[in-house]
Amino acid sequence: MRHNKGFNHLGRKTGHRKAMLANMAVSLIMHKRIETTLPKAKALREYVEPLITKSKDDSTHSRRTVFAYLKQKEAVTELFRVVAPKIADRPGGYTRILKLGFRQGDAADMAMIELVDFNEAMLAAAPKKEEKKATRRSRAKKAAPAAEEAQAE
Repeated sequence: MRHNKGFNHLGRKTGHRKAMLANMAVSLIMHKRIETTLPKAKALREYVEPLITKSKDDSTHSRRTVFAYLKQKEAVTELFRVVAPKIADRPGGYTRILKLGFRQGDAADMAMIELVDFNEAMLAAAPKKEEKKATRRSRAKKAAPAAEEAQAE
């Protein structure tokens, strides 16, 4: 039974699950995208997004809190120096999960999880918002006869 089951245990004991998610979070921060199974990607998103939110405030306390989760100095430095300035104005949703299909060997549902602001290909392909031209409605009709009269004279 799954009564009151708050998150996916991923078929692992607590210590193994925490270590795996910490390693995956470090890989995601260092490489900006990783390929994994869909349930692991969803679990990783819940694990890493609060850490990215903490990185917005570059204080000793937040660095130590993040280090307690990640356990790698290089990843913490990368998170606070490279990732945090880029996502500073974003209110949440720092990761994107893209489904990739099924794995050949065991038909596991595969996914790619990436940091949203670091996908240059998708940022370049994003349509730029064009400013709307001011539409002329009733005023243009009234102004047009006056302009014709001025040209006639």
